Amino acid sequence: MAKEDKVVGTVDDFPRTSWERVNDKVHVWPYLTRLEFMCAIIITILLTVWSITIDAPLEEPANPSVTPNPSKAPWYFLGLQEMLVYFDPWMAGVVLPTLIIVGLMAIPYIDVNPRGNGYYTFKDRKFAILTFLFGFLVLWVWLVIQGTFMRGPGWNFFMPWEHWDPHKVVALTNIDLPYLFGFRTYWSQAAFGIFCIAAWYATIPIWYIWRRDTLVNVGFTRYALKAFLFVTMMGMVAKMILRIGFNVKYVLVLPWLNI
Repeated sequence: MAKEDKVVGTVDDFPRTSWERVNDKVHVWPYLTRLEFMCAIIITILLTVWSITIDAPLEEPANPSVTPNPSKAPWYFLGLQEMLVYFDPWMAGVVLPTLIIVGLMAIPYIDVNPRGNGYYTFKDRKFAILTFLFGFLVLWVWLVIQGTFMRGPGWNFFMPWEHWDPHKVVALTNIDLPYLFGFRTYWSQAAFGIFCIAAWYATIPIWYIWRRDTLVNVGFTRYALKAFLFVTMMGMVAKMILRIGFNVKYVLVLPWLNI
């Protein structure tokens, strides 16, 4: 039989690249499933041994007549409690967490980039990966760490090397953003606050008009949703900077809501 008529051969009969291309996939069962099952067993054993040998850092039973200072939520809620420093309670406790959940649910709808599906690629997903890391590590994990280790008595800010002085008093003169720019009457402050918020979100249609040719495959609805979530997330950062640097409490004050 001539060499070109062969239909069955060994590994050496095929080019190396072709053989690797044929065998670069394995079945989920039993290979991946078996590996995940073994990892789950090992982690379960480690957690069981850890929980038996090391006592949980629990405090004394709750005393209704003695309120701890500071009174902190569980660690997984400290990010929300820390946001109460920068935002109104309805904004920090309802609106922003809802937008986080809605944004995570909308990822399969707004992410239409087919590149990188099924494997990790930073080159094709720079914006998505950096946005997620910033939102998760900076706007969530860091707030949890700050609320755990840097908020002491009176919810005052303490550096890690500072002593938690229960008598520390920080005098803050909170002002609204329109007042900072010299607006004193009610209606002028309301108009300026509405203008600032409208100008912040005006970047969404302006950017779409400017980059319409590159965003044609995304579609206006997907772009509007993604841009709204991103601009809102960056608005959180802007408000935190205003609160820390200039003691700005609100941007817009109305009889019905404060933003």
